[in-house]
Amino acid sequence: MRRFDDEDLTGAEFRECDLSRARMVGVVMQDAEIDGLVTHLVVNGVEVMAYVEAELDRRHPVRLLIRSDQPADLREAWRQLRDDWARTTERVRSMPEDSEHHGVDGEWSMVETLRHLVFVHDSWFRRCVLGITEPFTALGLGPSLVMDRAEDGLDPSARPSLDEVLAVRVRQSSEIERWLAEVTPDQLAQAAPVPDDDRWPPYAKGRTVRQCLGTVLTEEFAHHGFCTRDLDKLSRHVSSQDS
Repeated sequence: MRRFDDEDLTGAEFRECDLSRARMVGVVMQDAEIDGLVTHLVVNGVEVMAYVEAELDRRHPVRLLIRSDQPADLREAWRQLRDDWARTTERVRSMPEDSEHHGVDGEWSMVETLRHLVFVHDSWFRRCVLGITEPFTALGLGPSLVMDRAEDGLDPSARPSLDEVLAVRVRQSSEIERWLAEVTPDQLAQAAPVPDDDRWPPYAKGRTVRQCLGTVLTEEFAHHGFCTRDLDKLSRHVSSQDS
């Protein structure tokens, strides 16, 4: 276990780190930001995650639909997620040229985020929900260990435009919509037909169809939040330059 005593970590950034069971004692934490999978977070003796989750549900009611086991709720969740992305797409088109290709604070740009969701669809829906063994869509963006495997079909050199990525997203959205229109609660509860090979995701075996679909919906929601957060920062930057 690493221990930090009397360290000044002002402005430190922890990216893709596992901080499970970390203890912070006698610390000063002002204007800090935590973004990730956080459970059982105790602040000054108070477990705060129940409050955080309840507030997130209040702000984003679609989260309740995403957690539902009912096909009608899942269809409505998908509709709302698609509408959110449509509005964000219109927003970025109204921003300065190439805003969709600009990342903020080391995060993915909007185009890169959408490319990642193409990969999420291929891996968690087509493979894990439908059991399809075809290679991934070339312009998809996955983890580095997947991008480096030529046999998976991904193209690390791809630099698609927003419209090129959106065209793929439309096809993928239609695929999910057709499936959701007919799926039953019993089918959602079945074991996911994950192909028996070494392609991503490595930890899907043993999950239900509903759990794999839930990953797709949760990724759509979470990454839309990241994208709008960064577009807000880009907009503020442009405004400050104009003032």
